[in-house]
Amino acid sequence: MSSSASAERHGVVPSYLLARLAESGRFPRAAAAARQTLTSGRPPFRARIDLSIDENGDLVAQLSDAPNRTISDAGNTQQLPGAVVRNEDDPPVADTSVNEAFDGLGATFELLLSAFGRNSLNDAGAPLDATVHYGVDYDNAFWDGERMVFGDGDGEVFRGFTGSITVIGHELAHGVIQHTANLEYQGQPGALNESIADVLGALTEQFLLDQTADAATWLIGAEIFTDAVEGKALRSMLEPGTAYDDDELGKDPQPAHMSDFVQTTEDNGGVHINSGIPNRAFALFARDLGGNAWERAGTVWYRALTGGLSSTATFTEFADATVAAASALDSAHGSDPAGRAKTADAARRAWRAVGVYEDERVPSTR
Repeated sequence: MSSSASAERHGVVPSYLLARLAESGRFPRAAAAARQTLTSGRPPFRARIDLSIDENGDLVAQLSDAPNRTISDAGNTQQLPGAVVRNEDDPPVADTSVNEAFDGLGATFELLLSAFGRNSLNDAGAPLDATVHYGVDYDNAFWDGERMVFGDGDGEVFRGFTGSITVIGHELAHGVIQHTANLEYQGQPGALNESIADVLGALTEQFLLDQTADAATWLIGAEIFTDAVEGKALRSMLEPGTAYDDDELGKDPQPAHMSDFVQTTEDNGGVHINSGIPNRAFALFARDLGGNAWERAGTVWYRALTGGLSSTATFTEFADATVAAASALDSAHGSDPAGRAKTADAARRAWRAVGVYEDERVPSTR
């Protein structure tokens, strides 16, 4: 992708929410911040040594991939990248935002490496760069094609965005998508782009906390609203449309089923809105399978993304890719002695539950 000045900006806070906030009388500072956010300009391989003791009591040293993180500070300007304030080998600093960004980049790297064997965003050890303190009261975090950029929020509606692991994982996931299927940021491919980013954001948090699919909240951005907002998060993957319902921000507009698919020219054809449909499909799929979502469920979604998916893929085309990936996983593992749901059957059930597959198109296997 070209420089950050011309790159497509994938912000975690959708423009329709910022537009609603910009008209707020209840939150004057947040309204001004939202207007500013809406109108602002678009902005080497490393290894580590893992030491262990083998059964004979001997010290064993193994090389493994390692992140290469650099955190910069924009100093409340909109000039990128800003001044470098922490590199990979540096200890924590006094600035909480810097340390949260550093840790969040590391958590996402570990999820990609441990769950999918992927070495950073491009699978070739790409550096992980981030800038904190972008703009004044900037109400978003975004991937600009080269780096993560974090605003501090306005303090009335939004807190600092580095405090949410799901937000960090989501934005870095846009880098993974950019280096794989490179899904167009418009309509259904764009909604898939946003949804897959939410999936990887949720998996980053679950992997970090060692949560099972049943124990997870499936919330994206649960930490970014202040207590003044009537809402629990920016999005709910399991229950789209329920994340917030506030007098100033309105009600979460995400649909949970294709029957409620939103036709709009706003938000690049509803990429942040209609992503609720594949989001729910993944959450249902992971909970149906049980256990850790980054294992079978996450592997299926990752293989669908990286297995030759078209950049213009529709929901149905992506669903087909996940079922094919799930079938391959079932074939590789053979019968399941524990009697758990077959992976491909669970994938079909999830896509039927959200209306992407119709019963007559893909008959139930139950």
